[in-house]
Amino acid sequence: MKNEFIVDQDITKASTLPSSFYKTDSIFDQIKEKIFLKSWQFIGDEELVKLPKSAHPFVLLNSFLTEPLLLTKDEEGNLHCMSNVCTHRANLVVLGSGKLKKLTCMYHGRRFDLKGKFEHMPEFKEAQDFPRECDHLRNFPLLQWGPLLFAGLEPSFDFNEVLDKMKERLDFLPIQDFRLEPSLSKDYLVHAHWALYCDNYLEGFHVPFVHEDLNKVLDYGSYKTEIYKHCNLQIGYTNDATETFDLPENHLDYGKNVAAYYYWVFPNMMFNFYPWGLSINVVKPISPNRTKVSFISYVLDPDKLEKGAGQGLDKVEREDEFVVENVQKGIHSSFYKAGRFSPEREKGVHHFHTLLAKFMNQ
Repeated sequence: MKNEFIVDQDITKASTLPSSFYKTDSIFDQIKEKIFLKSWQFIGDEELVKLPKSAHPFVLLNSFLTEPLLLTKDEEGNLHCMSNVCTHRANLVVLGSGKLKKLTCMYHGRRFDLKGKFEHMPEFKEAQDFPRECDHLRNFPLLQWGPLLFAGLEPSFDFNEVLDKMKERLDFLPIQDFRLEPSLSKDYLVHAHWALYCDNYLEGFHVPFVHEDLNKVLDYGSYKTEIYKHCNLQIGYTNDATETFDLPENHLDYGKNVAAYYYWVFPNMMFNFYPWGLSINVVKPISPNRTKVSFISYVLDPDKLEKGAGQGLDKVEREDEFVVENVQKGIHSSFYKAGRFSPEREKGVHHFHTLLAKFMNQ
């Protein structure tokens, strides 16, 4: 039975997605094919394959998509993202990161070049119509912004449009100089549906009620949300001019005290830019009531860490988890079906729900 989701494009009339979206196993399974297979994902940075003739295997959204992928840098220094599944008997081709001249499956010796092209297979001389196109490793779209890498399996939208929107305000930052800081990166297990976590992120409505310390830094009255096609932006202004971005004169927000730019990218990525650098949050579904959230920190200016809106991120995360996990309990009520949106404060949530409905109905 097909589920039809309707979210009115007019936020003043719209209701949220029904509670069934968050608690039905069959809908959760459909989300894989209809949303995540059609999206883009952050996969790390160029340091994973720093040198030419190197490879790095990884699993995309383990415990959900669980897709074995391979990042390579070929002899010319070009990056490629491809399947890490041998086209002969589905063995994993590369088992560890490092320098490689060729990609050779240890099971039966099938060999590929660093671009994923089939080269050789023992004992196949008598095979007719071989090799075919399907004998190459499947390549997937790969985009780069500074050191950051993004890949899609069967993406249904152009990720360059998302990056262009982010660059409109962030081109003044030396993204290439951002450096991964493992000590500031952490995974959180949240006992709630992944979309509820995104719902919470997409509005500043709850800040005065949930985040006492953050509310002291941000000017709630000036909090702003801008909606784009497959992403949106929340701008956190502050009255404290000491911990803000040093914006150039030609910047859209020149003359304003901007403490943070919070970019959300459909369906599950957050890019939180602070004067110290960038906190990427990737929301990874596990089950209808369990989600892993990976915080990945890239530092530009260590002297500005733990200052302004970019301080105490672990505390803010714990506060968000507490609320979202309580919503997870409430969503299972027999008497809650859907809610309404605040036209002033929940534009981002409404945008998210319209996109979810659009992708699920396709």
